Amino acid sequence: MSAADLNKVREICFSAVPKDQAARAAQVLQGLAALSVHRPPDRPCCLIVAYDLRTYTLSGLEEALAGLGFHLDNALLHKLKRALVYYCEGIQRENLDLPGRDEQTRQIFVQAYDHHPHGDHDDTPLEWREYH
Repeated sequence: MSAADLNKVREICFSAVPKDQAARAAQVLQGLAALSVHRPPDRPCCLIVAYDLRTYTLSGLEEALAGLGFHLDNALLHKLKRALVYYCEGIQRENLDLPGRDEQTRQIFVQAYDHHPHGDHDDTPLEWREYH
């Protein structure tokens, strides 16, 4: 398998509602290593992603985005394309003896967690929390 076979350029399409999902998803994916994200001007609900199959898969990227609350376009044509790409990429990764997609999915969640405010900070003074 040549290096050209491992470089993938795929389209991720989001549903029209809620608005600006593609822009928000681009921000989430932008900081990931070895992943290129482009927003086509003629398709406001879509992203073009380029990646190396040894690092990412379309199923891993879309699964992580869905886990973050993004809604993919579920038109029949998009579902069929997705299923075909998932299958082909899975077979290619199996032929290369690559591990599952757990690491790439984890990286996307870590990236999103770092960029969003979260509730892991407790403003309660230490002496009040340890009061017995």
